[in-house]
Amino acid sequence: MNDLTGKTVIITGGARGLGAEAARLAVAAGANVVITDVLEEDGLATAAELGERARFARHDVTSEEDWQRVVDHAVAEFGAVHGLVNNAGISTGTLLADESVAYFRKVLDVNLTGVFIGMKTVVPAMRAAGGGSIVNISSAAGLMGLALTAGYGASKWGVRGLSKIGAVELGTERIRVNSVHPGMTYTPMTAAVGIQQGEGNYPNTPMARVGEAPEIATAVVYLLSDDASYVTGAELAVDGGWTTGPTVKYVMGQ
Repeated sequence: MNDLTGKTVIITGGARGLGAEAARLAVAAGANVVITDVLEEDGLATAAELGERARFARHDVTSEEDWQRVVDHAVAEFGAVHGLVNNAGISTGTLLADESVAYFRKVLDVNLTGVFIGMKTVVPAMRAAGGGSIVNISSAAGLMGLALTAGYGASKWGVRGLSKIGAVELGTERIRVNSVHPGMTYTPMTAAVGIQQGEGNYPNTPMARVGEAPEIATAVVYLLSDDASYVTGAELAVDGGWTTGPTVKYVMGQ
């Protein structure tokens, strides 16, 4: 199941957190991976951990030149590109009325324009490979209105829409495009702002807990694999039920 043997996957934001976990699972499933990030020290360490089927490239996702260099590097190292995981992103935590225009634009540039450039740049290589799979990491904030996420939420709604446009335009070329929408997930970044693991620690979701990075990464690897060969244009929420609506506890007999 979820066999990626012989496939080469580019994973942005792969130095740590969800991106690194997706890289680990992809390598375990047989893939070659090129992980990219602006965090060079962490990225080199993750690539070294993953062994001979992993490479690291420093990468600014807002740069067309960097994107072309990364795709060319993947082809030179492993012969082709079959998968792309657009995971790199930055967040916001400010009320809309207090968000600066400059930072709003920066978030859109990284989270949305970066995804667009990546999709655009990788298509020729995927055509040459006979097809491929693009997995764009959106968010639960791309499925609902979420306070304090003006730039982030807007960008993730945009990623959701861009994924569907890509699915429509590229379907007959055997290139699938899907979006994954994680809910609150425990990573070093979220731990730093007080997110805790364990049952009962996140009552906003029906499952009353945050997600773990491997739970999100497993969904990513599925979409990269041929097991998802008829899945395109989908939006896969991996959020413990968070986007189902307000959480109301039901007790049997009441």
